[in-house]
Amino acid sequence: MSRTTLGLSRSDIAVARFTELFHRPKSIALSLEFLMSNQYTREIAAALLIDVSGNLLLQRRDNVPHIIQPGKVGLFGGHREGDETFLECVVREIAEEITQHIPAERFQHLFSLDGADPERPGGHLRGEFFISYGVQTDTLVVTEGKPLKVPPDAIWDMRSELTPATLLALNAFLQITAAG
Repeated sequence: MSRTTLGLSRSDIAVARFTELFHRPKSIALSLEFLMSNQYTREIAAALLIDVSGNLLLQRRDNVPHIIQPGKVGLFGGHREGDETFLECVVREIAEEITQHIPAERFQHLFSLDGADPERPGGHLRGEFFISYGVQTDTLVVTEGKPLKVPPDAIWDMRSELTPATLLALNAFLQITAAG
């Protein structure tokens, strides 16, 4: 869904860069080095949304092969575009994915991740995760995947269906609520 100003997705750009590397002189050695180093970094922002009744709002991701964690249950969010901040990214992605604008001041920082990508083995992830309370669901229209409204006491029953990043966010949320 995220596009650059040229209309190319980040994956299109990555494929183009790889193709360019592969077709240069000495391309085989250079391409193998590129593949072995696996320096691809995803930069994402995502949010745990809590509705007015205290339910967790999640999405069952589309079950298509070109997305990360197809068919799993995850948070709303996505990739950063251009020089936007992680907060600007989460505001934009949430508006795109649930067709509801949640102002930046309604997002609280939950945790940061800068290291091994829990969803793409060998990859690197820079991500900021947020939480927003009191989300209205009466006008909610989800544009990607299928919306799920999960009572907090039922979330661990679906643990095997959750994406790794969602598990991390839920653990961070539980630590904060237990400490508060």
